[in-house]
Amino acid sequence: MRSEGRIVIVGASLAGLRAAETLREEGFTGSLTLIGDEPHEPYDRPPLSKQVLLGTASADRTLLPRRWAIDATWRLGVAATGLDMAAKRVRLADGDEVGYDRLLIATGVHARPWPHETEADLDGVFVLRTRDDAARLQRRLTSARRVLVIGAGFTGSEIASACRERGLPVTVVERAAAPLVGALGGVVGQVAAELQREHGVDLRCGLMVTGLEGDSAGRLRCAHLSDGSTVEADVALVSLGATRNTAWLAGSGLGAGPRGIACDAGCRAFDVRGIVTDDVFVAGDVARSPHALFGYQFLSLEHWGNAVAQAEVAAHNMISSSSERRPHLWVPAFWSSQFGVSIKSVGVPSLGEEILIAQGALAERRFTGVYGYQGRVIAAVTFDQTKWLEFYQRLIEGAASFPPAFPMVDHRAEGLRPIPADFPDPSLPTHGPSVTLSGYSPTDRRVTFTPARA
Repeated sequence: MRSEGRIVIVGASLAGLRAAETLREEGFTGSLTLIGDEPHEPYDRPPLSKQVLLGTASADRTLLPRRWAIDATWRLGVAATGLDMAAKRVRLADGDEVGYDRLLIATGVHARPWPHETEADLDGVFVLRTRDDAARLQRRLTSARRVLVIGAGFTGSEIASACRERGLPVTVVERAAAPLVGALGGVVGQVAAELQREHGVDLRCGLMVTGLEGDSAGRLRCAHLSDGSTVEADVALVSLGATRNTAWLAGSGLGAGPRGIACDAGCRAFDVRGIVTDDVFVAGDVARSPHALFGYQFLSLEHWGNAVAQAEVAAHNMISSSSERRPHLWVPAFWSSQFGVSIKSVGVPSLGEEILIAQGALAERRFTGVYGYQGRVIAAVTFDQTKWLEFYQRLIEGAASFPPAFPMVDHRAEGLRPIPADFPDPSLPTHGPSVTLSGYSPTDRRVTFTPARA
């Protein structure tokens, strides 16, 4: 396998590139092919909603640096359209097929579009996921009069921040009670809401955009909200979360669906019968993998660091014997920069039941919040207090008790006791979670399995 095998990576992404580099670094000298639906080589996505929109970096200067020469065949600008697991072949949109001995799927996610197709086609309606999306939006912002952001998750909030930094009037509409509540809960969400309003954002929570209206020339003119009000805007950014790129695997027999592709801790994909494969691996945003630290829940992580770590584990395991394989147990970590504040988290905040403000104070916009779940530390989030994250990561890894049983440093009165983290009802959609818990409780009987008749 190491010298004569054929490895195909579907997804010319961060995870795809790092996996290819790891394969070569660990001695794989066989055939290597990377397939990507975009015409660009792998590029970095975090700058798209920050530096690119601010005009401090151009979209075409976001290519990822190469850590290792990969000597690969690139099939860019052509999407994978199907998978034949029995014949070990990937079908492409141009009618070609590529055979493999090992396959890595790293197709990531795409931005969920505005659901009304006619309204989505209005001149001035955008999504932001790709390099081309960012370049088009950045150009339009140079002449925009008022921007509407639909959804106040991390991406929507970062875009609103960039627009305000450019001096543009911005209205943000969020169906939840505050920004970021799906990812960080209502306690922290209220801080994010105050931060946005202090920077001049017209933030409207608890509302939905019911329709987008254009003028006679097909240009966006305004948006209608669920409270009957109207917002004038010539640019609308739809930030309603992401959809995992698994549609091309329909009928393949792989355990793939809207939540992603299920895999074991070694990144081997499951088939639809729940049997682990040994020639199909998965990494990055599209993967759903169990994690021992979080009750063996299947986690879908839209995190830069997770994509790198999982890709390296997948690549190693693809060319290693069973005794040499290792698990992917990276602790989730995420960061965002918005309205002059650095927000970072570790663990899975959305699993938390309570939060303790362990350092600093909410009112100061400089604090560390520690999340508890079933009596143990499950996550931490910091606003401009990054130095504490490593400490709390060690507590998470050690399953430390919650609340912590030791005196705190830089402690305020408001953090003496844990309070409810105030996450929304999981059955209600919110925008922008950085971690999706997709395990199922044996007691959950809302879904009925009905075998298909022959």
